[in-house]
Amino acid sequence: MKLSVSGRAAAAAVVTATTLLATGSLAGAAPATPAVAAAPDIPVANVKAHLSQLQSIATANGGNRAHGRTGYRASLDYVKAKLDAAGFATTIQQFTSSSRTGYNLIADWPGGDTTRVVMAGSHLDSVTAGPGINDNGSGSAAVLETALAVSRAGLQPTRHLRFAWWGAEELGMVGSRYYVNNLSSTNRSRISAYLNFDMIGSPNPGYFVYDDDPTIEQTFKTYFSGLGVPTEIETEGDGRSDHAPFKNVGIPVGGLFSGADYVKTSAQAAKWGGTAGQPFDRCYHSSCDTIANLNDTALDRNADALAYAVWTLSS
Repeated sequence: MKLSVSGRAAAAAVVTATTLLATGSLAGAAPATPAVAAAPDIPVANVKAHLSQLQSIATANGGNRAHGRTGYRASLDYVKAKLDAAGFATTIQQFTSSSRTGYNLIADWPGGDTTRVVMAGSHLDSVTAGPGINDNGSGSAAVLETALAVSRAGLQPTRHLRFAWWGAEELGMVGSRYYVNNLSSTNRSRISAYLNFDMIGSPNPGYFVYDDDPTIEQTFKTYFSGLGVPTEIETEGDGRSDHAPFKNVGIPVGGLFSGADYVKTSAQAAKWGGTAGQPFDRCYHSSCDTIANLNDTALDRNADALAYAVWTLSS
């Protein structure tokens, strides 16, 4: 999740285009296998395997995966290689912020109605202080594993599926804003839903659902209700993550969040477990946001909810 308002001001960026993202219909035939009837379970072990790779990348690159640093580009290359091997059409979108080159990664699944696009995205960058495994390796790894599940299923959704990993979110949603600003009005109108996943494995977790588009919100609530897990409306991060640029131009948005540096109340601990009086993520924006800074149950539930929403909203 990005910096506070004061942090954003200190990190104000001037964005210039160096590469424009190609839009429009995709080449290639749709997969031949029929769509599955229901969303698959997303194995948390697979999600954590991606997170282990992101941790290793950070460790080998100065301890972080921040915008403009070698760890970020290595993270992007890891995700892109997985998607390319799974049959996605991938595009790297390049921009400049704070005098450093940044990148977005966009992955389209062939087929589906390209006039009705369902997107799921997350920011891939960390802060410079640490490896960013919960913030936001957790969202990035879950979006990646959901995309790979689409490929394994040979899914043929009615709507077109697009996945995205954003750069420079920690500087003020720079990458996602660049993407939205460079869409034509026609291509903006083709996005029927944008789902955002920023911090979904917090070690003292809550289960928060964005209070934005009613249909998307209810989709997530329905999933968690089926698990018997109560949810709360997410208020801490409204406008503080990559759904904001989409929302600002009228695109329906929604998403999930497991909590950052706010303190869990006694009432929240009573319904979710964990420790009252402690932050949802005590390692938020810190060097201890490592592979050890995760709650496997929250990561598993949120990854499965992500897949459920992708399958449901694209059908």
